[in-house]
Amino acid sequence: MNFADLGLSPELLKAVNDAGYSEPTPIQASAIPSVLMMRDIIGIAQTGTGKTASFVLPMIDILAHGRRRALMPRSLILEPTRELAAQVAENFEKYGKEHDLKMALLIGGVQMGDQVKALSDGVDVLIATPGRLMDLFGRGKILLTGCNLLVIDEADRMLDMGFIPDIEEICTKLPKQRQTLLFSATMPPPIKKLADKFLDNPKTIEVSRPASTNLNIAQWLVPVAGGMPAKRDRLRALLGQEEVTNAIIFCNRKTTVRELNKSLRQHGFKSGEIHGDMEQPQRIAELDLFKAGTINILVASDVAARGLDIKGVSHVFNFDAPWHPDDYVHRIGRTGRAGATGVAYTMVGPEDAENIANIEKLTGQTIQR
Repeated sequence: MNFADLGLSPELLKAVNDAGYSEPTPIQASAIPSVLMMRDIIGIAQTGTGKTASFVLPMIDILAHGRRRALMPRSLILEPTRELAAQVAENFEKYGKEHDLKMALLIGGVQMGDQVKALSDGVDVLIATPGRLMDLFGRGKILLTGCNLLVIDEADRMLDMGFIPDIEEICTKLPKQRQTLLFSATMPPPIKKLADKFLDNPKTIEVSRPASTNLNIAQWLVPVAGGMPAKRDRLRALLGQEEVTNAIIFCNRKTTVRELNKSLRQHGFKSGEIHGDMEQPQRIAELDLFKAGTINILVASDVAARGLDIKGVSHVFNFDAPWHPDDYVHRIGRTGRAGATGVAYTMVGPEDAENIANIEKLTGQTIQR
């Protein structure tokens, strides 16, 4: 199966080819033809399965026909975090370069004025976080009556962040006759209810068992007794291994992220940090340094790291065992992407026993000590 079999336009195939992709991932192969046929879709897929392109590509072709109107976006993509919104925008730029499509990002931490200006000029695609969208809608700066295509991405994450009431509200402002695509890694009851209410005869596409971890990732638990100093010593020893070319280190708290990054730098490591207290431009700057290899270690909090798509991360370290077991699946999924192999280490103290038990229960795997 290759992209040419999916019914995409020649211009789009050229952009996909230029980006270096020839074969669609399972979710792309299942979703793209159905989206082009204007079906509603429920896609059960985790980050790293190629789901973003499974809606971005067909949307570009659908939006190629039709014209823009001021204040009335033609399509809307809802994302839980700024990072995810920015990545979807990058995808549109990458694949839509042969098309004349206007896109606007509506996210917190960015000047409102620029966003309003883009909207008043008319956009084909609006990529937004629910809070900022509701804010602008309340001020009368945006009309959703001309929006015929809605994407709700990472719905279970939206649920965790308390965005479901906003999403329901947004859905009621859109035309009844529209196409809706909903993506979620898991299908808890509130998401199922949302889908039943707002999707019309959807096609359900499920790729890989929910909560399964990638088989290309070797997973290890590293028992550590003796508190924070011992944990840091052990981490530095692991980071010093020859095979660690670059790594993302996860912590549960922002303060831990800052302290650990400071400590690593003092010990001569080329590290950076990314967490929820940083402004968007700062986060993007740190990510760019990491992608460019200027720094090869990124210390991160969960909120900043959902959906980060960085090619070729050799190792993931959980400095703290995550509180939520599904965060474990997301964290370690930053490595072993697109067919490469990866390694994930989780540091565990006596207090982490319960978290680890929950992770092993969720994934159905015992992690090697």
